[in-house]
Amino acid sequence: MHRNQLSQLAVFAIVAETRSFRKAAAELGIAPSAVSHAVSALEEGLGVRLLARTTRSVAPTEEGRLLLDTLGPALSDIGSTLEELAERRQRPAGRLAVTMPRLAAEELIVPRLGEFLRLYPDIALDISTDDRFEDIVAEGYDAGLRLGESLEQDMIAVHVSGPRRGAVVGSPGYFAEHPPPEHPQDLARHRCIRRRFSSGRLYRWELEKDGKVLVADVQGPLILADQSLILAAALDGAGLAFVFEQRVEEDIRAGRLIRVLEDWCPPFDGFYIYYPSRRQMRPALRAFVDFFRCAE
Repeated sequence: MHRNQLSQLAVFAIVAETRSFRKAAAELGIAPSAVSHAVSALEEGLGVRLLARTTRSVAPTEEGRLLLDTLGPALSDIGSTLEELAERRQRPAGRLAVTMPRLAAEELIVPRLGEFLRLYPDIALDISTDDRFEDIVAEGYDAGLRLGESLEQDMIAVHVSGPRRGAVVGSPGYFAEHPPPEHPQDLARHRCIRRRFSSGRLYRWELEKDGKVLVADVQGPLILADQSLILAAALDGAGLAFVFEQRVEEDIRAGRLIRVLEDWCPPFDGFYIYYPSRRQMRPALRAFVDFFRCAE
């Protein structure tokens, strides 16, 4: 079907309904001659007469009625869909796909999902947990969560957490056998629990003091892909772990873990929701951003 026939079919349906080229033109807001041309072009393209015309009346032919039997429900379905889209411009609804690291999901999003979904029952939230730095547009996501230092410059970013800080920790049992490191260079003599990203890349510990940055390619007999597993292994004495401070504060207070190299772990930018454009921002995305944004 030629693309022009879509508009011609709509014009034909209104002429058949109103039984008048002039009334159809008034309803469509176009000239009567344009209505007549559209119907004539449709008939010529199909090779059949769709409307019987006299000087006083217009009525569908048998072929016209056959076409209307199919066309009417189809146009009604299209109209309903357009009405639904118009409603969605005003209310948060539909599927919302968001990608984020598992850590961000566990700490920032999942604990508040019950309240969010009660407020917005028409949103179908589809969360993917992955630590890869994905192209959210190419991958079909509406938004993502990442640390501020990882964001592309062309993304709109909204804070969803305060600053974060790393912590190097080990169990009392581990330190009973190994002297605590006093400088990042001492890590070379320690068993460190390494982290592998889903991309396959091994994380190198990034430490900083007084503006001096030191990236340590630590070594150790254990590699894991999740901070929760790394923390569990550290609690069991498997080695030193480098995790987010918020994850180990209670364990440090309880004496289950001992913190070292604290002066080499300054605060850094926290997590952001990021998305590509504010233009025609979907209400579902606006609701998600406003709900989870960090209070300034």
